[in-house]
Amino acid sequence: MSHIKNLIPSTVNPFLQKERAEAEFNVEEFSAWWHGGQDKLKKKREIEKAIFSDLEDGYGLNHEYMSHEEVYNSTVKKVAEASVKLKALQNKLNPGGTDIWPGGLFNAQSFGLFPANHPVATHITMFVDVIKGQGTAEQVEKWGKPAENCNIIGTYAQTELAHGTNVRGLATRADFDPKTDEFVLNTPNLEAYKWWPGGLGHTANHAMVVAQLYIADVHHGVQMFIVPVRDSETHMALPGVDIGEIGKKLGMASVNQGFLGLNHVRIPRTNMLMKFAKVERDGTFKASPASRINYLTMVYTRCLIVSQNSTLLLAAATIATRYSAVRRQSPIEPNQPEPQIIDHVTQRLKLFPEIATGIAYHLATEYVWEMYAQTVQEANNGKFERLPDMHILSCALKVLCTTDGCAGIEKLRLSTGGHGYLTAANLSNIYGNAVAAYTYEGENTVLLLQIGRALVKAWASFVDKKPLSASYSYFASSMQLKEFPKWDDSWQCIIKALQYTAAHKTRIAFENLANRMASGQSQGVAANNTGIELTRAAELHGRQFVCQTFLEQITGAKAQKRSPALNKILENVLELFLVQTVLNNLNDILRFIKLSDADLRSLQKRLEDSLEQFRPNAVAICDGFEFHDRVLNSVLGSYDGNVYPRLFDSAKRSTMNQKPVQTSFESYLKPLMKAKL
Repeated sequence: MSHIKNLIPSTVNPFLQKERAEAEFNVEEFSAWWHGGQDKLKKKREIEKAIFSDLEDGYGLNHEYMSHEEVYNSTVKKVAEASVKLKALQNKLNPGGTDIWPGGLFNAQSFGLFPANHPVATHITMFVDVIKGQGTAEQVEKWGKPAENCNIIGTYAQTELAHGTNVRGLATRADFDPKTDEFVLNTPNLEAYKWWPGGLGHTANHAMVVAQLYIADVHHGVQMFIVPVRDSETHMALPGVDIGEIGKKLGMASVNQGFLGLNHVRIPRTNMLMKFAKVERDGTFKASPASRINYLTMVYTRCLIVSQNSTLLLAAATIATRYSAVRRQSPIEPNQPEPQIIDHVTQRLKLFPEIATGIAYHLATEYVWEMYAQTVQEANNGKFERLPDMHILSCALKVLCTTDGCAGIEKLRLSTGGHGYLTAANLSNIYGNAVAAYTYEGENTVLLLQIGRALVKAWASFVDKKPLSASYSYFASSMQLKEFPKWDDSWQCIIKALQYTAAHKTRIAFENLANRMASGQSQGVAANNTGIELTRAAELHGRQFVCQTFLEQITGAKAQKRSPALNKILENVLELFLVQTVLNNLNDILRFIKLSDADLRSLQKRLEDSLEQFRPNAVAICDGFEFHDRVLNSVLGSYDGNVYPRLFDSAKRSTMNQKPVQTSFESYLKPLMKAKL
């Protein structure tokens, strides 16, 4: 296929060259900042050179023309081959660490290695980490280390066919048998079958089963159990295990999500994770010192989701921005040459706010990971006070990042016109990977309602003058004001306006909930009828946090480590994000804050000015994220910008084009064309 390769020039598109030459900051400095320092950036590049340089021609596109079964099997082959590379690199660059192996199975580089996603991600991101986080030292030694090396492969089996976000409603049972010192696990009906766990279909031979624990028919809450599901040699399902794949999905072609039914499956008592809650040999149950300790698993996963979805949004933004710098269309002035479409202000509005949003969530993620590490450390020392706040915060970020990210990716796909509809643009795959997170690990509306309930509970404490955690400190500062001060266009003014609005939305939700209960509605019915107000208050609670965190990350102490030129660029990104957030939430803000026509015109002008200032640096900012071409896997977003040759190259690769005439012509099309009325 050498004639196909020759379609693509070895030079960079001149429009992209011009964009990079005119950038107002040092891209290398941006990349080093983005990736946590020059040493980490250097290592990233070394890893990518090692893992991507020898991939065969068409590696990122060939799977699109395979059958469902072929895609899965080819991906398993890719995982096995990549594991050899990743283990060798880990031993070479950071012996004893986990950042490359198994980290390379789920970080951004994994999208380049596994363009159809892969079935071992849930094993690494959840099965392994849950054992390490909630298993005893003995369990970590027995299960964690082999799992980390993929000597056993597991999955996290919580969601059931008829139950998802409502963990308390799970129907799978684990009954303790004191005679044999075993748990007996059952999915009592079809609705109780585990459904959706990644890799469960035909990959995992163990499952972390989340089930209701019963001892002598007394319920002891939801616990986690390590359950072997397939024979370690033959990979056949074990007795009492009904297992398989759930079928094709919108995206994630190779993740191999599965179903699992258990019929009197016995496991040793020591297969229940017992770092916190415990079952003794005589059947004595010792509850976890914190009722919400199992939420640590979901907090971890939600942090991971925010990290991954912000990365996916920025990958889509990089593709769309580079394409917009190459594509020319629709003269702005009559009889003038067609401009780059990035010069149309409406196109900038599609692109630049999504870049700002991705950066905002990336920085919020870094902050949340720091909080998560502190929460785990405190939990290990028997302190659990931070858990409720961490749970609510992770819920809010998961909801906002997946909601904004999915909407943003689709907006970016549309910004590329018809070409973005092609699979080879990879925007559909990016969307498929991102949108799944809208529902897994907590459906977004359900999570917003959880946050809303936490908010009204905190408001009740505020009204009763009880101490509140730092997450709700803006209640007091907002309610001390008889009315919001005169709008002064500052960033702090925007933050305070969002907090003021969030506080009053919480107040109204609290008052309406109380009024409904006072009128005779039960607490559950009243909460259901207040759902719209609760979810809106919850969203604003999350947005004020993201904005506040973004402001601190850009203008705080860390700014001293960056050059003035880079800080200027990042401050404009911050400006765009804050102004856009205000404009997107004006319907609520104007209910509580007086903004004049001049104030609103000022916000509109600030939006337009920030887009204008963003323009000369947009391509360079995307370059700063350092997405390898293999990771983007897009004919529209390649670093060299050779969009049209790559589009034609991908078309020539279609299996339909490997023969001049399809078999259906003689069988069906020709007779149809020759038929007479």
